[in-house]
Amino acid sequence: MKIGVLAIQGDFAEHIVMLKRLGVETAEVRLPAHLAGLDGLIMPGGESTTIGKLAVDFDLLDPLRAFGKDHAVWGTCAGAIFLSKDARRSQPLLGIMDITVQRNAFGRQVDSFEADLPIPQLGEGGPYHAIFIRAPIIESVHGAASVLSSLPDGRIVAAQQGRLLATSFHPELTEDLRFHQYFLSLVQ
Repeated sequence: MKIGVLAIQGDFAEHIVMLKRLGVETAEVRLPAHLAGLDGLIMPGGESTTIGKLAVDFDLLDPLRAFGKDHAVWGTCAGAIFLSKDARRSQPLLGIMDITVQRNAFGRQVDSFEADLPIPQLGEGGPYHAIFIRAPIIESVHGAASVLSSLPDGRIVAAQQGRLLATSFHPELTEDLRFHQYFLSLVQ
């Protein structure tokens, strides 16, 4: 199995470290040719507008859309925004996941927080300790998308649509490998 990590902006190196801890071969994706031979793709947190503009500049939008039709793709934080069909503003999006996302829904950097989330799909190990940094919320899921996890107040922070996965938080900043393992199960 070989997993690519979109490496044009954001915290891609942290995802690579997590995947290597799981013994998975990785590749940094910066150009369309880098998608060849990959079994799945992670799009990291960062700044969604910048990721979108760079994807346009490097002619990645259409190749990423095509890749997402046949492969597992996971977007964390800004990557989740980039996956969405609607970010409530004009910016380049892949538009392949039936979710509407609100950027920076929890406020600025100083409003970052952590929360323990029940996510039954991750199996044993108790609640998942999630780290939110200038995080979006998933305002709504439609079509084939479904909710994986919400905060106690009902705000959606993780969703899935077939082999597409979106999280508002940063699993790559924890020591817990369960979310990366769950993504790998979608790849297979």
